[in-house]
Amino acid sequence: MTSTLPAGLRDFYEDPAVPVASGDARSLRQARMLADALGPAGATPAVVLDIGCGDGSAARAAAPLLAGHRVIGVDWSQDALRRAQSHMSYVVRGELTDGGLPLAAGSADAVLFSEVIEHLVDPDSALDELRRILRPGGHLMLSTPNLAAWYNRALLLAGVQPVFSEVSLRGIHGRPGKEVVGHLRLYTARALREFLTASGFEVVRVAGAPFHGVPKPLRPFDRLACARPSAASILLVHARRT
Repeated sequence: MTSTLPAGLRDFYEDPAVPVASGDARSLRQARMLADALGPAGATPAVVLDIGCGDGSAARAAAPLLAGHRVIGVDWSQDALRRAQSHMSYVVRGELTDGGLPLAAGSADAVLFSEVIEHLVDPDSALDELRRILRPGGHLMLSTPNLAAWYNRALLLAGVQPVFSEVSLRGIHGRPGKEVVGHLRLYTARALREFLTASGFEVVRVAGAPFHGVPKPLRPFDRLACARPSAASILLVHARRT
């Protein structure tokens, strides 16, 4: 899911080789936060929009925790939506521009916004659009890589490009890793909190999640870092529309 993409970026995100899934550990933690916020499904289930649903793997992992609620996948990429249909009952094509989502104002009780904001050219307009489709008091569950992850702090001190950051869509330069995923922006916990507040959301909670790409010997440290969200690999934010 992208907003107002130049042609080169559009081609990049429609390439089937570009990853459109992330780790289940992050998806499960985020789903638990949303399930706690929504509570059990009643006579009228909550409408949950998975904006930038990718291949639907996050919705698949969350499904047992969101039983009874209506989860709808939304993505710009046709290729991603084709794959998502095997995991989700409802998918819709839409773009995160002003009024670009084919959804009425105030029609959603909650939005899952997983690993999307770091790919956006215009995150300000994207948050405006999310605020438009959420009902007052509706929940935003956002996740994004942490620029200030514990290992990135050490890498920067050594003069190495931080993990998650990319300087090219054609290859990785100056940092560990081999996979190009199209990250355009990165956030710290403080920056993300301030950005959401300025965009008309009340931040309820910031939590941390591990990153599936951390080398196996370092994964225990990565899980421990989740206790301090500002140093965790992945930032999980629960915010509400004001």
